[in-house]
Amino acid sequence: MNKGLIALAFGGLAIGMTEFTMMGILQDIAKDQHIEITQAANFIALYALGVVVGAPILTIFTGKKAPKNVLLFLMLLFVVFNGLFALAPEYNTLAISRFMSGLPHGAFFGVGSVVAAQLAQKGKEAQAIAFMFTGMTIANLAGVPLGTYIGHHYSWRITYGIIALLGLVTIVAVYFWLPNLNSKATGDLKQQLSYFKQAKAWLIVAIISIGTGGLFSWITYISPMVTKVGSLAENRVPIIMVLVGLGMFFGNILGGKLADTFSPTKAVIFCFMTMALTLTVVFFTAHISSLAYLMAFITGMVAFTIGSPLQMILINSAKGSENIAAAAGQASFNIGNTLGAYFGGIPITLGYAYNSPVLIGVGMTTTGALLAFIYLKRYLKK
Repeated sequence: MNKGLIALAFGGLAIGMTEFTMMGILQDIAKDQHIEITQAANFIALYALGVVVGAPILTIFTGKKAPKNVLLFLMLLFVVFNGLFALAPEYNTLAISRFMSGLPHGAFFGVGSVVAAQLAQKGKEAQAIAFMFTGMTIANLAGVPLGTYIGHHYSWRITYGIIALLGLVTIVAVYFWLPNLNSKATGDLKQQLSYFKQAKAWLIVAIISIGTGGLFSWITYISPMVTKVGSLAENRVPIIMVLVGLGMFFGNILGGKLADTFSPTKAVIFCFMTMALTLTVVFFTAHISSLAYLMAFITGMVAFTIGSPLQMILINSAKGSENIAAAAGQASFNIGNTLGAYFGGIPITLGYAYNSPVLIGVGMTTTGALLAFIYLKRYLKK
């Protein structure tokens, strides 16, 4: 295994923990800061906003720098702002540092995706990108439950101190294990940004933002779904989340193989349609508590097959502007997060059951598949 890919996976682990551990320790932060949990939930939105803002800006201004130096810089920002979040005394400084900690997320995965593809053997580029994202799946499988446990039983500040330390480990790994590569960016800033003058660029953004929203319409409300509809005890929710993380781990690997075996676009269409079918099954079986465990694993697996094929579509569509395209993809994922959570919550506010958001997810993933089919027919020969 290429050590450079392992270094990138360390970054995925750290970033995955800082993003997703927040969901598990919101109550602890709210109690510590004497605020409502809805106010503490702003830290989730602020991080996502930081990703959307930071992904294109940081990528643009570091586009022609050596990728290794860029990744080191991004992880330094990660360490500083997660460290500040762990130490910040009151709500406003916590909010600022949380927003700032989201800035390097998209740029790291954007630049990291391009680097992973460069390090890969010919024909295995998507699998190399999938290996980088393995760090994020391990975060969901083991890192987030561990961080949540520490936050519950000791202090959430210790959890984010550990996350900052993981960032330092990534810096060391990138410095020693990642080779010196040349930037693939060509042309000046104007030429880089010209990628977004193309209709296909915005079509890909729509594919990601709408299609991946289906995942988030499901996972955002999975806890009340399995407890209120499936009648599971609340102490079973951590088991459900571990199974989701385990499914994501295998799905991420499978997605890379599908993209390399067929084509990234065909893999995206297949994965989105499979996700729509899986969510349909979830909706009709949500009341069967014994199936909740199996469906948590299957849905997590299917949902995470989509990551590396989408990154490959972006990279292949943007010769000379790969970094900014890949970073825009990460911003689009977070837009999908926001859209899925928002639209998924609408039927709940209208009085429907907690399994109703997955039907929104069916619609979003199906739309993503249709948009990917349009992209295939309009811009690709096969």
